[in-house]
Amino acid sequence: MDPTDILISIRKIVRSVNLESKRIDKQMGVSIPQLLCLDFLNRQPQYKASAKEIKEFLQLNASTVTGIIQRLEQKGFIAKLPKAEDRRVTLITLTSKGADVLQNRPSLLQDKLAAKLDSLPESEVEAVAKAIELITNLMEVHDLDASPVLTSETQLNKE
Repeated sequence: MDPTDILISIRKIVRSVNLESKRIDKQMGVSIPQLLCLDFLNRQPQYKASAKEIKEFLQLNASTVTGIIQRLEQKGFIAKLPKAEDRRVTLITLTSKGADVLQNRPSLLQDKLAAKLDSLPESEVEAVAKAIELITNLMEVHDLDASPVLTSETQLNKE
C-alpha cells in the first residue's frame, strides 16, 4: 500500500467524523463532545461528576471542558451543585432535560464502530489498536488532547 493511500484513508476518517459532528449538532443542538459529557454523567453514581473527572474522560484540556460545561448548563442539560461533604467543590449533575437528550439521540458513528469492533476476534481488535497507535506515533500526535469531535465508544467503555 502506498503512503498516499494511507493518508487518503485518514482523510476519509476525519471527513466522516466532521460530517457526523455537523449532523448531530444540527439535529440535536449539541456537539458530540457535549453529548459524550452527558453520556458520561448518565453513567456516574447519582449522575454526578467533577469537572476534572469529565476532563479526564473526554481527554480534553480544561478550558475546552469548561466551555462544554457552560454551554450544557445554559441549555439546562446539566446543573452545578456544591458537593455535600465539601461545599468548596462543585459537582456537575445531569438534569432530566439532559437525560431526555440522551434518550432521543440517534445512533452515532462511534456506536457503529464499537459494534463492529465487538464482533471481531480480540486479536484483530488488538491489531487495529496497535496500527492506530503506530500511526499516531508516526504522525507525532500521540501527546495531543483528544479531538473535541469524537471519542471512541471502546474508550468510553474502559473509563
